[in-house]
Amino acid sequence: MSGKLRKSYDAVVIGGGPAGLSAALVLGRACREVLLVDAGAGRNAPATAIHGFLGHDGTSPSELRRIGRAQLQPYDVDVQDATVTSVKKLDAGFEIAIDQAIVQCRTLILATGIADKLPEIPGAKVWWGRGVLLCPYCHGWEIRNQPWAFMAPTKQLIDRATMLLGWTKDLTYLCGDVQLPPDQRRWLTEHAIAIREEPIVAFEGVEERFTGVTFAQGERLDCAAVFVASRFSQQSPLAVQLGCEVEAEGHIAGMIKTELNGVTSVAGLFIAGDAASAGATSVASAASEGMMAAVSANMTMLKAEAAL
Repeated sequence: MSGKLRKSYDAVVIGGGPAGLSAALVLGRACREVLLVDAGAGRNAPATAIHGFLGHDGTSPSELRRIGRAQLQPYDVDVQDATVTSVKKLDAGFEIAIDQAIVQCRTLILATGIADKLPEIPGAKVWWGRGVLLCPYCHGWEIRNQPWAFMAPTKQLIDRATMLLGWTKDLTYLCGDVQLPPDQRRWLTEHAIAIREEPIVAFEGVEERFTGVTFAQGERLDCAAVFVASRFSQQSPLAVQLGCEVEAEGHIAGMIKTELNGVTSVAGLFIAGDAASAGATSVASAASEGMMAAVSANMTMLKAEAAL
């Protein structure tokens, strides 16, 4: 749905995943002139299906995007398949460079997402989303009651193990380079969770099926999945370029510091979806956060119009 761009919009939404599509839909239905700019596949593109999203359980990520775009068509929403090269804050609004074009907008929603920093183990990227996993709520049911392995830093270890035990009792903790404290070793043993301390040389699979872990001495651990504790970085530099702060500590490290409904420290700028620290990292929550960021952006414009 790429076409000729207008010179200005009420709102520009950057990022065409669940958060961005939801934001564009809500703003379109609020009688706003909207531009949605999307540079391509999102964070969940490697996954075969979305789960836990009411009405779309089992839908592929690409199909959800197709449905979302189709549902924008009745509204005043332009969709551009392009890359935003720069954003500049103006006295009132923003100036956005999109490939060779320049547009202005009153409000801006960034739904650009995060990138996962995976363990530096051969096979991690190959099997990401298909055997090397992050979230049991998203992927656990299909492989429930099968052998799983997991990796986690010591601060997250017990909470992570407790969560995974809801889907399977056949768990193995992969220490990697983590030095396991005695109290945590005792807790794992008491809960019948195996511990493997050998260096890992590869995550492996056959054709489309993940098969397990290979250790330095050649021994294998057969398992249906390895759940990892990913670290995050911003998929786009735009929020930082506009002056937003990146969270540095805990499980939200790498996300943009936001308040409720995607509000940022920059007037007129809202963050929705995985990139924001105030939400949760799932498709369902991203869609919700996109909606609420759009409501906040629209209210900002309505208040400005009412003051004229």
